[in-house]
Amino acid sequence: MSLQFELPANLSAEKFLAELSEKADIQLISRHYCLRTYYDSFDWRLWSNGIVCEFNRSKVCSSLSLRTLKNGRILAGSEIAEVPPFPRQLTAGIVQDSLQSLLGIRALLAICTLDYEAYQLNLLNKDKKTLVRLDLEEYELCNNRLLLQPIKGYEQAAENLTRLLTGELGLTVTDKPVLLIALELQGRHPKDYSSKLKLTLDPALPADMAVKTIFGHLLKAIKLNEHGMLADIDSEFLHDFRVAVRRTRTGLKQLKGVLPEEVAAYYSDFFSWLGQVTCPTRDLDVHLIQFEHYKSVLPENIRDDLNPLYDFLLKKKQQARQDMLEQLKSPRYLTTLLEWEQYLKQQPLQAVQPASPAPAAKTVANRSIWKMYNRALRQGKAITPESPAENLHTLRKTCKKLRYLIEFFQSLYSESHIKHLLKDLKELQTVLGDFQDYTVQEQAIQQFSEEMIQSANSAKTFLAMGVLVQILDEKKWQTRAQFSSCFEHFTRNKNHSIFKSLFASDD
Repeated sequence: MSLQFELPANLSAEKFLAELSEKADIQLISRHYCLRTYYDSFDWRLWSNGIVCEFNRSKVCSSLSLRTLKNGRILAGSEIAEVPPFPRQLTAGIVQDSLQSLLGIRALLAICTLDYEAYQLNLLNKDKKTLVRLDLEEYELCNNRLLLQPIKGYEQAAENLTRLLTGELGLTVTDKPVLLIALELQGRHPKDYSSKLKLTLDPALPADMAVKTIFGHLLKAIKLNEHGMLADIDSEFLHDFRVAVRRTRTGLKQLKGVLPEEVAAYYSDFFSWLGQVTCPTRDLDVHLIQFEHYKSVLPENIRDDLNPLYDFLLKKKQQARQDMLEQLKSPRYLTTLLEWEQYLKQQPLQAVQPASPAPAAKTVANRSIWKMYNRALRQGKAITPESPAENLHTLRKTCKKLRYLIEFFQSLYSESHIKHLLKDLKELQTVLGDFQDYTVQEQAIQQFSEEMIQSANSAKTFLAMGVLVQILDEKKWQTRAQFSSCFEHFTRNKNHSIFKSLFASDD
């Protein structure tokens, strides 16, 4: 049954109410001016899960509501004075649980704001009992809306009302959210940011133009995340910023011969530096994000003994962040990034009679991906149970480069084949990544313990940190044991055949 209706453009709220009152017993409960602000994460996690989060303010009250994107039905609501940055700061309840599960560590951000006149109405029967609740919203910038809220047990009354609205009164059923209209008025659209690299390249496109297109998309991701990173809105801005930097560095190093050698070397050095100056802050972010997990793996009776570590990490992160900000204010960052943007916008110089035509994008893609895949094979096959951790870390970096290269050019190949290869590659990366994470975390906790000795911390804290190191070490070796089977799965004949058919030749 339809729940949302759009009034004709020439039908005002008052005229509609007058017409509806002639045909049904309508009770006006309230009328007041409202401001509605829509919220979502920077990467649209609520919208992607079919949820609209709205904060409505009036002289009467203010409330945060979660609605379904499909039909506007209210899923949960809570009266609050203002919207906090993170769901964990909300009062415990359905709204907090729902937002926390969908947003994780991402902050709630205001997307856009609309003002409207809100009418709350009831449809009554002859005994003056409420059968259906109605919310009428009158806007200046778009057509007015009516939302039905059926009452359990009176579904037939809602269906009868629907027929009246769409028949005699000329309302139109709509599933288009008001948020979508508000975004269109701003020239925006949902999911206008995603950390995923989505490109459509022409296989015959010259490689230099294709590579500049790829780098342009990555630069856009860097710039879009820059403000949130500098403002420290949430830790994912820095994460996505660094991923775009890392992808750019991979492209500059691995797509050899496409850009002039001196250009690739210059900007490769810059993006390597940029990765280095943002690394300490990100590493500490990860420890802070993982802190509750660190506590959860400890015996319950010593979990709270670990709390001083959190304060230590937070202070250390604040200092690392200050150092990072100083570097990001430097002429090297500001000037070089602007130079890179200008370079990417330059049109390639066309020789009158070029000695040889520029290679096509797919030719470069085939060559680069096939080379990186074979490097991963060699490195992985050389790993034995006795191999040091550094060997697995080297393979992890190779697999990451392989994945980036495939993602750069995935539009040039069979979607089903690429999806399959990426799935298995990501599974191998997960094992390698977990092993590396446990290795680094174990070493870091030991280092933090040595640094904290200078402070007046309880011996219980150091005991808890020691137990955590032992647990991380156990998990590291448990993960290490999964490598062989996971690598064999990735390199099985089916996958090798797909890699070979897709990338081993230019045909």
